[in-house]
Amino acid sequence: MPYTLLIDGPSGAGKTTLAETMGRALGMEVVHLDDFYPGWHGLSEGARMVATDVLRSARPGYWRWDWETGTRERWVELDPGADLIVEGVGAVTEASIRAARRRGAVTTVRVIAPLETRKRRALRRDPGYEKYWDMWAAQEAQLARPAVDVTVRLV
Repeated sequence: MPYTLLIDGPSGAGKTTLAETMGRALGMEVVHLDDFYPGWHGLSEGARMVATDVLRSARPGYWRWDWETGTRERWVELDPGADLIVEGVGAVTEASIRAARRRGAVTTVRVIAPLETRKRRALRRDPGYEKYWDMWAAQEAQLARPAVDVTVRLV
């Protein structure tokens, strides 16, 4: 049965870096929620899609989002039997944990970092994000935060 590692945390905390490092070390595919959030207002929808699309047992995958045009692109199919790392704000929800358990074993991780560090990292990665920072943070605050197996503090 496949293994799923779900990595969540606020924007700029270091989720992507951790997921990419672990993916390389463990030889696991990494799925980034940034690839399929349906736009700047789509955080909760992206979180829902982890359970309903990415981790479903039959034909798992996601519709890649084109941030330039604000439209849905092509379907990215995932191997239903492959070990998988899913990272992004909203990756860990009660629904995604249940979906991952249906696939096999699951570990949940929350990555945290100080606000100033997170904002600096996020804006260095994408300077255009600055005008959306507060709106995205408000969406993050609305997400339910289920308990996780491991919390990692990156500074």
